Amino acid sequence: MAENQAQFEQNKRERPMSLLMKAVITGFVGGVFWSLLGYLAYFFHFTEISPNMLLIPWVAGDWKYGKLGNYVAIFLIGLLSILVALIYYVALRRIRGMWAGVLYGFILWFIVFCGLNPLFPNLESVACLERNTIITTLCLYILYGVFVGYSISFETQEMDRQTQSSSANK
Repeated sequence: MAENQAQFEQNKRERPMSLLMKAVITGFVGGVFWSLLGYLAYFFHFTEISPNMLLIPWVAGDWKYGKLGNYVAIFLIGLLSILVALIYYVALRRIRGMWAGVLYGFILWFIVFCGLNPLFPNLESVACLERNTIITTLCLYILYGVFVGYSISFETQEMDRQTQSSSANK
């Protein structure tokens, strides 16, 4: 009897995760990973901007300027990144290849550094930033866009392929 039960457990198939849930996870992981790399770039003086730039206009206290502030900001960037990934999911998930992600990352950089600049008093205008900061942050945003965009597009294509093959088998 125990052997039959073990065979039954082995034959169970897990229900696949929805594409929307994969986009949420991709957004969070991408936000945390790339903002950690941004913090590393700040640590090694490739950029003059650290992740805690997100907290400075909104949070009181000196803790936001230290490591704790950066780690809290990295987590919050991960949460904001879920929204960014969902926007990509809705608007661009059917586009194949990485170029949509490259463009998406560039547009995000432009929005943050040019459009949202007045919200961040510690963020200088793009014309006043050091060249290393501009290049480093632009590269990080583009790589983030490629990560999120390509991951979501790939999962969409895989889901479509599986749906087509299962309907062809019926």
